[in-house]
Amino acid sequence: MTTLYDFTVDDIQGKPVKLDRYKGKVLLVVNTASKCGFTPQYKGLEALYRKYKDKGLEVLGFPCNQFGAQEPGSEQEIATFCETNYDITFPMFRKVDVNGDATAPVYKYLKSAKPGLLGTEAIKWNFTKFLVDRDGSVVARYAPNDTPESIEREVAKVLQ
Repeated sequence: MTTLYDFTVDDIQGKPVKLDRYKGKVLLVVNTASKCGFTPQYKGLEALYRKYKDKGLEVLGFPCNQFGAQEPGSEQEIATFCETNYDITFPMFRKVDVNGDATAPVYKYLKSAKPGLLGTEAIKWNFTKFLVDRDGSVVARYAPNDTPESIEREVAKVLQ
């Protein structure tokens, strides 16, 4: 596996999605949670998606229940929460593990491609973000407290 496009993941309805469908797009991959202090970032992620999707941005949300059990619901409950509370239209996927023995392969790739502070690969909390360029290379990793608004300039630059 050399790019993000080599992976297949399940969407929030459980259907397999080959990530090569996003070839040529800029991706912002985010591990999400519905009951987290950072959950309001959904609003900013959706705004970023709507503003830049016609320029080639895709936001990919991966719910994760590994941090304080802040994503306890089923995929259907997560989808309903996102739609009802934040009018989310960007693609959401099945709940995944981002750390540990059961780490989703796509997250193993993301973490090894762009380690965090001091070279650690572990995801520290919900709403860690990975920016992927049009070639499928991971170009940036953002901490949970880096809001969508604070990274917009960098996202726009990668879209050029």
